[in-house]
Amino acid sequence: MATIEKGVRQSVTLPAHVARRVKSLAKTNGTSANRIIVELIESGIEARQQERKRFIDLADRLARSRDPAEQRRLKEELAVMTFGE
Repeated sequence: MATIEKGVRQSVTLPAHVARRVKSLAKTNGTSANRIIVELIESGIEARQQERKRFIDLADRLARSRDPAEQRRLKEELAVMTFGE
């Protein structure tokens, strides 16, 4: 039997342009603005987790690598992930 997780009420202030986009997405998808906000937050959390996993994987590859060219490439990828381009 599936259990339903109880929601926690939060108050969030959105910039006006973001609120308009959320309302537009909700209307397009035939759902509530609240549901869209929850989906966007869940997507953002998942994206962060994937980015962290990718970073750790690259760091592991760098630690194992013996090829100087690959080491330089991996260092560059890690630098871009950390500091941007």
